[in-house]
Amino acid sequence: MSEIIVKQKTIAKEISLKGVGLHTGKEVTLTFKPAPENYGYAFMRTDLEGNPIIEADANYVVNTQRGTVLEKRGVKIQTCEHVLAALVGLEIDNVLIELNESEPPIMDGSAKFFLEAIEEAGIIEQDKPREEYIIKDVISYIDEETGSEITVIPSDEYQVTTMVDFGTKVLGTQNATLKHISDFKKDIASSRTFSFLHELEMLLEHGLIKGGDLNNAIVYVDKELSPETMDKLRVAFGKDDIAVKPNGILDNLTLHHPNEAARHKLLDVIGDLALVGTRIRGKVIANKPGHFVNTQFAKKLAKIIKIEKRNNVPTYDLHKTPLMDINQIMTMLPHRPPFLLVDKILEISDSHVVGVKNVTMNEPFFVGHFPGAPVMPGVLQVEAMAQTGGILVLSTVPDPENYLTFFMKIDKVKFKQKVVPGDTLIFKADLITPIRRGICHMQAYAYANGKLVAEAELMAQIARKKEEDIVKK
Repeated sequence: MSEIIVKQKTIAKEISLKGVGLHTGKEVTLTFKPAPENYGYAFMRTDLEGNPIIEADANYVVNTQRGTVLEKRGVKIQTCEHVLAALVGLEIDNVLIELNESEPPIMDGSAKFFLEAIEEAGIIEQDKPREEYIIKDVISYIDEETGSEITVIPSDEYQVTTMVDFGTKVLGTQNATLKHISDFKKDIASSRTFSFLHELEMLLEHGLIKGGDLNNAIVYVDKELSPETMDKLRVAFGKDDIAVKPNGILDNLTLHHPNEAARHKLLDVIGDLALVGTRIRGKVIANKPGHFVNTQFAKKLAKIIKIEKRNNVPTYDLHKTPLMDINQIMTMLPHRPPFLLVDKILEISDSHVVGVKNVTMNEPFFVGHFPGAPVMPGVLQVEAMAQTGGILVLSTVPDPENYLTFFMKIDKVKFKQKVVPGDTLIFKADLITPIRRGICHMQAYAYANGKLVAEAELMAQIARKKEEDIVKK
């Protein structure tokens, strides 16, 4: 049975909400804006010169003490996880998040208000398919110091389980599970952030939660409330009286769920793992999660995905009748042996092309290029990729035999493996931008023996031959 192709999504229109940053205590306006396909999530600081943008990328995480903090070129975004969790929970792929301060509004300490704003803006489907990383093997990250651990295992869909144990009687051990991302709104989004009384006192003394109040955090009382502490809390939260409920939390809030702390930790895991940059199909099991272990795991997973993408060798049936054989290629390309470096074309579309070259000892360049240990010159590998791309651009004109292809730029060239006689090279070139005015800008890869051997970003232009050359022909 074939895979169902899921299209990317963004929001239908921009929408804003206002509030106070938990740590900064400053009024802030957050605006969700639609974004194009393959954009992902990014934050824009509209209060700074040039409106700098910070992508939601695990590699930009610089601090995880009281939330996940991103920094790029000196520009910071604090406490981004609740906003990102709302986007993932509604299966939105592409959104620009504008802020006029460094921190999103804390709202009620959950993802609920962000989720409701996104739903009010509306969700629309885009044209391109959603990219998803399918977990095939167990991947883990362990923080030896705290004992926190995150593991992802194969699963038919994205699932998350969190197990929370802070070693306190008031909270005890809690678990939470999200089996279907579609249940995020109902089961997870309204779960609020929480703190222990001893942490709260320290934070207040150091001015670290200027925007906190008793309406955006659950406070678990893990120590006796002295008269002095009571006075501090009354002043800090502007309350005439403060008491502790029988369940061990301050009397400001009623729990939405008995295991709300574990559910909020699950919300944080989803928000932090959004920094991987790719949707995950697998089951995440987080034991004693926190922002540090979450984001370290996100970095590890993102690196694995990047390496696999780079080394992901397309599978083609080399024995199948090609789309173009060598004779058909020569009717299109002006190159001739020994400089014709593509033997056949397997696939071609409006945006990509796949070609093949069988490397033999009969290649003329092996006569002088390390005769005792023949290696195909890297420059010829790039030329072969370019010729394959030339087929793509020439296929856009009705009379390709009357055109020549010229290099305009070669960039980001990397050679990964040696190519030797007996190898079969597979070339794949994908358009980076649409072909305009005969200019083809493409990302090209060369594979052999199940590995990536070379890659390059190429730009070429086709030019019509001179009229006299066409007449002579």
